[in-house]
Amino acid sequence: MSGGPGLPAAVRACLFDLDGVLTRTAVAHAAAWKQMFDEFLAGWGAGDRRPFDAHHDYDRWVDGRPRADGVRTFLASRGIVLPEGDPGDPPERPTVNGLGNRKNVLLLERIRKDGVETYPGSVAYVRAVRDAGLRRAVVSSSANCREILAAAGIEDLFEERVDGLVAARLGLPGKPRPDTFLEAARRLGAAPGEAAVFEDALAGVEAGRAGHFGLVVGVDRTGQEQALREHGADTVVKDLSELMEDRA
Repeated sequence: MSGGPGLPAAVRACLFDLDGVLTRTAVAHAAAWKQMFDEFLAGWGAGDRRPFDAHHDYDRWVDGRPRADGVRTFLASRGIVLPEGDPGDPPERPTVNGLGNRKNVLLLERIRKDGVETYPGSVAYVRAVRDAGLRRAVVSSSANCREILAAAGIEDLFEERVDGLVAARLGLPGKPRPDTFLEAARRLGAAPGEAAVFEDALAGVEAGRAGHFGLVVGVDRTGQEQALREHGADTVVKDLSELMEDRA
């Protein structure tokens, strides 16, 4: 008898990543990162100026990380170091924060134009764990998490939200550190061993492993099952609906 669909009996709280797990905004994120980095690299005078790869570079250096960490980590992979700048830097300023703000402008333009689409299997799964009496939180590095949840029409399915804004306010390091997941579990009144993490990002499953959670579920949207397992996923599914099939 499990604690919920496809979960160990000890699990009583579920911690869901947003982009790529609940919503299809990972594609919009990757496209915004690519546009921002390609524009920057085209105007950069030295170093590796190859275009940003929206699959390989996104998965390895950016996905799941706080925005500034994504900028910093990708640039480091190309041997580029920029000044940090300030969080309020304008999007045209060549600083870590300026590039991050430019990426956010491009992302919001895409979301306003195209809207937010959910993964139906994920939404059905969240409803199933809710109906089973499990606690639920969203854990995202995005500062736009609340707006995306509202635009997708699923904000009411979650009791807590630990996002980029909360992390900044509390001084929590982002994924692959486990601190944001640990804070979400604390808010739900669950010990790490009583919580399951649902992640599609390599940095996210690393965070789940580092936090010693009861179960780390990798969601493979892009054909990286082996990498998800190597980075810390206990089990990997292509869609969360598979966890409900396990119980059928």
